Amino acid sequence: MPRLEILSEVQRRMLEFFPCMESDDVPWTPLGRDLSASTAAIVTTGGLHLRDDKPFNRDHPGGESTYRIIPSDADPADIVQSHFSIGFDRTAIYKDLNVTFPIDRMRELVEQGRLGRLAPNHYSFMGALRDCTVVAEETGPEVARRLQAEGVNLVLLTPT
Repeated sequence: MPRLEILSEVQRRMLEFFPCMESDDVPWTPLGRDLSASTAAIVTTGGLHLRDDKPFNRDHPGGESTYRIIPSDADPADIVQSHFSIGFDRTAIYKDLNVTFPIDRMRELVEQGRLGRLAPNHYSFMGALRDCTVVAEETGPEVARRLQAEGVNLVLLTPT
């Protein structure tokens, strides 16, 4: 586990005072069915979207809280990243999208019969938000309702 002592003073202070949402009740629902009978979707904070979609807004104060829809049948070559945080190295994602959006691996699981099916859509948010209130209160619940309407009972959450 990383220790704050090994960070620079600036990095340490930033992390010590970074606004972090806390929740007393984290919802958890056991799957209750075999994976082979499940409908799965990916939800990521990778700032991913289709090449023709509007990129995430780099200039939005505190970070953009909207999401993008990635259809399940999208060609991985058409999925790009507009996440702009300097807090991570994007090289691995440029080499293999599956690092943060494992669509090829999920498709393989469906083909092998280990996973029932993929949902019609997957969802991507921008990570590294300074204020997560809009995601927690508006866009996150909106995506949850969409997932429920699409029959999703298993979500793979992937961070950046």
